Amino acid sequence: MKNSILAVFITVVSLVFSKEATAQKFPGLDKSPMDAATYPESYRNSNKKVKVIYSRPQLKNRKLSKLAPEGKVWRTGANEAAEITFYQDVIFGGKEVKAGTYSMFTIPGKKEWTIVLNTSLNVWGAYFYKQKEDVVRVQAKVRKSKKSLEAFSIVFDGEDEEFTMYLGWGKSIVSLPIKG
Repeated sequence: MKNSILAVFITVVSLVFSKEATAQKFPGLDKSPMDAATYPESYRNSNKKVKVIYSRPQLKNRKLSKLAPEGKVWRTGANEAAEITFYQDVIFGGKEVKAGTYSMFTIPGKKEWTIVLNTSLNVWGAYFYKQKEDVVRVQAKVRKSKKSLEAFSIVFDGEDEEFTMYLGWGKSIVSLPIKG
């Protein structure tokens, strides 16, 4: 009987003081959630040509020019710099790019945005951006939308080997042709 009571006492004390049972804390939801855009978009098509992983900041009554200033390198989203993976060699905005994963930075402008693919991966923001690590810089067209887009978004549209990457935020829609 004493052995049974001692065993129960030891078990209870172990549970009360166990770090495993009480230490795990999960963070709340990110205010700029991570997302992914692919082409082809359908989950039924596993033969993807491109995938972008990025975070989606929101305007929240702020001006786009404050969050992504004209003429300055921007991480293309929030938090970590966006990363783009090409599963085969492509023509990105008219320039050849080898299959692989790259950081994607942008330099916003009024009529054009410069889209930069860079070899540095897993970087936070654009704080550690180095131009010498650029693979390619291309110009993308900007048009204004009548409707404002609250959360930064990336989508692809097209057919077969020719498609377009769209970046949208506020009333700005940036488009870049890709072949691959």
